[in-house]
Amino acid sequence: MGRAFVNVGFGTVVATGRLLAIVSPDSEPLRRLIAAARQEGKLIDATHGRRTKALLIFDTGHLLAAALHPETLLLRLGGPGGKTMDRDSEG
Repeated sequence: MGRAFVNVGFGTVVATGRLLAIVSPDSEPLRRLIAAARQEGKLIDATHGRRTKALLIFDTGHLLAAALHPETLLLRLGGPGGKTMDRDSEG
């Protein structure tokens, strides 16, 4: 079986195999988590200057800030009506 990927916006595609959670970054504890990840060099900013609407948390300790809503990412991950991209699929 191939690796599954999801488009998190603006041409950024990530592998879903190590993804633990997709959360909204609106709470203060998550803002502190973002600040700590930034300080440790584990924050990936994929917002292209837009407001962060979703935070993807990976099992490596890395965080990815995305400008798409968590619900949109869930659909892209294969949630209700969604579909993931498989590296070995034809399209």
